Amino acid sequence: MRGPSLRKPEFCGRAKRCIGGRNCHRKHVEDGPTLLHGKYELGRLLGHGTFAKVYLARHLQTGKSVAMKVVGKEKVIKVGMMEQVKREISVMKMVEHENIVELHEVMASKSKIYFAMELVRGGELFNKIARGRLKEDLARVYFQQLISAIDFCHSRGVYHRDLKPENLLLDEDGNLKVTDFGLSAFSEHLKQDGLLHTTCGTPAYVAPEVIGKKGYDGAKADIWSCGVILYVLLAGFLPFQDDNIVAMYRKIYRGDFKCPPWFSSEARRLITKLLDPNPNTRISISKIMDSSWFKKPVPKNIKSNKQEYDFEADEVNYGDKSKQPETLNAFHIISLSEGFDLSPLFEEKKREDKEELRFATTRPASSVISRLEEVAKNMKFNVKKSDSRVRLQGQECGRKGKLAINADIFALTPSFLVVEVKKDNGDTLEYNQFCSKELRPALKDIVWMSTEKNSTLA
Repeated sequence: MRGPSLRKPEFCGRAKRCIGGRNCHRKHVEDGPTLLHGKYELGRLLGHGTFAKVYLARHLQTGKSVAMKVVGKEKVIKVGMMEQVKREISVMKMVEHENIVELHEVMASKSKIYFAMELVRGGELFNKIARGRLKEDLARVYFQQLISAIDFCHSRGVYHRDLKPENLLLDEDGNLKVTDFGLSAFSEHLKQDGLLHTTCGTPAYVAPEVIGKKGYDGAKADIWSCGVILYVLLAGFLPFQDDNIVAMYRKIYRGDFKCPPWFSSEARRLITKLLDPNPNTRISISKIMDSSWFKKPVPKNIKSNKQEYDFEADEVNYGDKSKQPETLNAFHIISLSEGFDLSPLFEEKKREDKEELRFATTRPASSVISRLEEVAKNMKFNVKKSDSRVRLQGQECGRKGKLAINADIFALTPSFLVVEVKKDNGDTLEYNQFCSKELRPALKDIVWMSTEKNSTLA
């Protein structure tokens, strides 16, 4: 593949008819038109790695600029990395967060895979650090955004495993964006001992337990890497350095580093807890967020999207005891069902962050409500109800406030109901765990099953 000229950036306006000859002042990515799948026009080269090149591209319909990552299939297959590419696609579809680079779509030809990604114009955080250490307030902002993104990944069972300043980008407003999930792992990659065993990452940022090759917790390994990054932001150099990589690994394994004298005492204490060589005593993300250094106010342009739900204020929606279960028409049924098969115990929407499930039952609405009340009582949840809706509210704050769940009851026929359960507040992982461990088992005997379906819970 021939790369575009770096002398003349942006796009060739004659792309549809230009053949890329010597008179074209903007060489194309490939001979012939620069149009990709009739949707994008490729422009100049932004950067490249071992297996991929990244180009500036423009969506023809919207005019929006994106970063187009182009991966050669043949090279990836040759080195046995196709599964890694597929994993990266799966992960990026799961982790939609303001501090993570967004994947818009994935396309493919016979020879290449194309990732249309959010264009982050501010460059790598590494380039900013290369000019010298950062002021503590600015380092705190970047670290807060990094921890927010990694906490989100961990709540979805995703571990990055290659956190370093080169994989942290800055947008035009100076906000941090995590990228490059090529070495990431899912919870399902854990072995029978509940640990990951693949040694990967960048040597200077890798956790000691990863070097030890005895299995490691992906979340704790990411936290170590975050500690190295914070050190680099504040110091302008690495905590573990040596020309001999084996000697450097010995330092990492022992946690042998010193904080420069300009580190504040609070920053020093936090970094010491982050770079604890014992993963069992290393600080957790929740305690990082609760540390005095981390909690110091940030500039006004950094805002929190977290909102606490006022349970009592919603009581008006549950006070009408006369309301009966709503009868569904054909359009309701279409919107509730992906196809017309309502027979599974729980039919979940095909989305990565599952916040909704539904089941069918031949029991009366009162039986469903009673069962939900039993679950709430066992879990010490508050309950608000009408004849067609039940709201469960946790009493304790979780990762993102108190968990709140709504269950709406619809009547397909007088004797056949569909119950739709949705998360209304709180963390999605906590909601999914609640549904899996508490709600599904409690409702199992009242859920209707088609005679054609297996009777076990999916």
